Amino acid sequence: MAGIMIRNIRLINPESNTDETVDILISKGVVTAIDLHSKSTIREIQADEIINGRGLIAAPGLVDVHVHFRDPGFTYKEDIHTGAMAAAKGGYTSVVMMANTKPAIDNEGTLKQVLDKAGNESIKIYSVGNITKGLKGKELTDIAALKAAGAVGLSDDGIPVLDTEILKEAFTVAAGLDIPVSLHEEDPEYIENNGINAGFASGKLHIGGSDRKAEISMVERDIKLALETGVKLDIQHISTKEAVEAVRQAKKKSCNIHAEATPHHFTLTEEAVLTYGTLAKMNPPLRTEEDRMAIIEGLKDGTIDMIATDHAPHSRAEKDKPLTEAPSGIIGLETALALGITNLVDKGYLSMLRLIERMSLGPARVYGLNAGSVKIGSPADMVIFDPNEEWIVSDFISRSDNSPFVNWRLNGKVKYTICNGNVVYKDEPEIKDN
Repeated sequence: MAGIMIRNIRLINPESNTDETVDILISKGVVTAIDLHSKSTIREIQADEIINGRGLIAAPGLVDVHVHFRDPGFTYKEDIHTGAMAAAKGGYTSVVMMANTKPAIDNEGTLKQVLDKAGNESIKIYSVGNITKGLKGKELTDIAALKAAGAVGLSDDGIPVLDTEILKEAFTVAAGLDIPVSLHEEDPEYIENNGINAGFASGKLHIGGSDRKAEISMVERDIKLALETGVKLDIQHISTKEAVEAVRQAKKKSCNIHAEATPHHFTLTEEAVLTYGTLAKMNPPLRTEEDRMAIIEGLKDGTIDMIATDHAPHSRAEKDKPLTEAPSGIIGLETALALGITNLVDKGYLSMLRLIERMSLGPARVYGLNAGSVKIGSPADMVIFDPNEEWIVSDFISRSDNSPFVNWRLNGKVKYTICNGNVVYKDEPEIKDN
């Protein structure tokens, strides 16, 4: 008997560039058969679970290459288990954790500890290792040893690497090992108060903010270094139109230049800080409508090849501090797909196929993960969702709830998340009193 039979479902598979109604059979953790529903020869096969896919979409399990699970060191905000559950609810089957933990993931021992714990979860959890020891930007980690121990990338995310020579050395080593480097691009020289754009909102609040030059200058420097060394570069959470254009031009010279955009940067502008306060404070900050539209255009033309959440949990007590004192960051795993559908697909900026590509195949390819496709023989990692179901954002599985999207009405509801052939999340219908 097979494990799961999914009948009469719209399958969107960016690897084959297909969008068609099919029946899907899953056995022993892999996809074993896919037939066009109109000609299906597998629909009568007995299975342990049968999913009626009418009106639903099946797609590769989502892949997020930029999450903070705060483990070790800050587990009152999130830990690997709660982060994994939040990811599954959001339709993610593969995530890559950042390494700005305490202790930092700058050695094989800490990396092994984190990956061992992650191995107990129901989704696939990977980790980067740090570029520099202790995130101090002064001395390189043993990059080869971190890769051998399982690191899928390198990053000091949260802290920019300011020393150009140190970064160039890291790029050279990483290029030789074919491991991607992802960078937080903000030069503190141009920042008075981080998390808020230096512009309309900061002026209204009478506080200094983060000038766009903070990002632009670092992106320009790091693209230049990447082109010189041949490293696979990931520009994280891009926020300015100038940085998008710099990536666009660099991609004409190298296939190793990549960029990620967050749902909050393609959804909100700096004015959100005036409405949501610290819940709309993040690094880099929300910027102007012109920047937001440049990010959307970058997602449309492939300049930005990944959507990543930068899922950054903080406690309520931390976010209740004054704007200039509260930490930057919002959670994002449970709302990302719906924000993409509501603000990109429903508004005609991206097709559903391109959205799924940016959220699965694109990031999987950059980080070399066995994910992002639904085909015979592939791991049975899938998200099944209703693209038209409206829901109200509430009741997070994440340990934290620092999101400006609480009580927003969004379209696109995850119904099932399947990882390695197992249902790891199922949307249970509400039971209403008569």
